[in-house]
Amino acid sequence: MRNQQKQTEPEWTIIKLLQWTTSYFKSNGIDSPRAAAEILLAHTLALKRIDLYLRHDQPLSRSELDLFKSLIKRRTNREPVAYIMGGKEFWSMELAVSKDVLIPRPETECLVEETLSILAKEHLCNSKRILEMGTGSGAVILAIASQKPEHLYFASDISINALGIAIKNAKQLGFDNKISFFCGNWFLPLMGKDILFDIIISNPPYIRRNDIGNLQPEINRFEPLEALDGGEDGLDHVRHIIEQAHLFLNNEGNLLLEIGHDQKEAVDKIIKETGNYKRVYFRKDYSGFDRVVCATKA
Repeated sequence: MRNQQKQTEPEWTIIKLLQWTTSYFKSNGIDSPRAAAEILLAHTLALKRIDLYLRHDQPLSRSELDLFKSLIKRRTNREPVAYIMGGKEFWSMELAVSKDVLIPRPETECLVEETLSILAKEHLCNSKRILEMGTGSGAVILAIASQKPEHLYFASDISINALGIAIKNAKQLGFDNKISFFCGNWFLPLMGKDILFDIIISNPPYIRRNDIGNLQPEINRFEPLEALDGGEDGLDHVRHIIEQAHLFLNNEGNLLLEIGHDQKEAVDKIIKETGNYKRVYFRKDYSGFDRVVCATKA
């Protein structure tokens, strides 16, 4: 009887699992259910996503099913796919991520693009000194360094755990000797040191504190709060950086910040009130929102 039951158990092939998981994710309100099912199943089987369809009739072993089931449970609990996988692609680079760092977003590539645009306009032969503050996974500074390796790069974060992820990514990409990492709260580690930069960039926390609870569970339950919380008006860290950055910029040096989609007017006002910058402009992201502000030291 036991053998007969064993023979009639349904065989879980790749295509059947994809169909079932997609439906299950959809019924549980999971974004991009098919893509999530493909990514997690490919990870379980150590395959590329395209291989799932080339081997669509391949059955899974019991251990593979158990592992896949555990990943489904984590995603249904709203844990982001990037944290489950331990990695996220940014600027065509595969980066390690953990719950100590924000998951890199596509809109942040605009910050990279604008920095590269500024560097492309420079006709001088000398290397530029470029600092990223709040580097997190290191996505931004690594993307820039991958395109412009001739410059000198520095990156900091207040979280030693986040810095560990950034250093790990730098080593994996072969940039561990190209970027100088240090830990500290914004400009504090630089106080009293005779060091200036040509470009300072940052994607600081800019979410209004009262809005964090309204964000997707993937964000407010799993991503690091300290990398999201911008204070009551969302501009605590943005304001601090703008007020201090000119002290650490060379003449004609540039400050670039990622900001919230509705913060353009407030940020423009902060910049103008300092009186320390000129040629202030904003760049829109791919959704049409003002996402990056650039200001030159006056």
